[in-house]
Amino acid sequence: MSVWSLVTCRPDADGAASFVAVADTEGQIRHHPALARYPDIGAVLRDWADLEPALRSWQPTEAEPLEGVRVLAPVPAPGKLVFAGANYRDHLREMGVEDVPDDMEPYFFLLPPTAIVGPNDPIAIPDNPGARVDWEAELGVVIGRRVHDVPVESALEAVAGYTIINDISARGLHARPNPLAPPFAYDWLASKGRDTFAPIGPGVTPSWLVPDPQSLPVRLWRNGVLEQDGNTKNMIFGVAQLISAASKLMTLEPGDVLATGTPAGVGVAKGIALEAGDRLRIEIEPLGALANDVRLTAHTATQTALNTQEQA
Repeated sequence: MSVWSLVTCRPDADGAASFVAVADTEGQIRHHPALARYPDIGAVLRDWADLEPALRSWQPTEAEPLEGVRVLAPVPAPGKLVFAGANYRDHLREMGVEDVPDDMEPYFFLLPPTAIVGPNDPIAIPDNPGARVDWEAELGVVIGRRVHDVPVESALEAVAGYTIINDISARGLHARPNPLAPPFAYDWLASKGRDTFAPIGPGVTPSWLVPDPQSLPVRLWRNGVLEQDGNTKNMIFGVAQLISAASKLMTLEPGDVLATGTPAGVGVAKGIALEAGDRLRIEIEPLGALANDVRLTAHTATQTALNTQEQA
């Protein structure tokens, strides 16, 4: 069976409404009559129980190719955007953590859906070298069934599919300079929750086309240089364990997105930070590739131009 993904897309024409289609391994977008009435994959997932049986037997070659469409973020407004932190031993080692305790439990934090952008959308970073903005290539899990306190053994049944996520992180903004008390020393929202800091895409590959989520290569290139070269087999907590643990804290619902942590190779470990003009590309086989360019935030870019003009 060939691999394909659901994609949220929009015709190039101004003002055209978005819709859901499918993309094959060559990136060809194809029409699917049962999906086109949905504005995005988040809406598809609310009807996932009804749509899944028909989609399981479907092949991209059965559909009409589409031209002149732009691929958007697959799930633009998930009810919950859940991130797992510290989930690869090699990444912990590069961050200075040598020993992982036997009784370690998964660590989660929530980010706002407004951080989401799609394929080829720009990542806007502050014009502040002290921000030290970094990349983190991650496997994303898209929930297709409502679950609460689900056991590990059946947790994968809640998965509709998988996607790619780049967890952009402003390392220099994580520690607050004057915390009121130790519990307020770190600010995950300031470092990771900014607009454009969660690129997602290009689509959602159905779970039955990814039989083992714990054997997927995760690679990230910056300006053509391979920076991250990991594999999901090296997670501390696998996808099923993360879903089970997260569902004990909160009910997971169709359309929720769970990022599963990043392998070694982030910029901070190499003394590198993102700069305007950089291009990031993540590949997770067989999910495709997610690429984004880096620019300064609009207001700082405008102010920098004005300052330059004043100095001229």
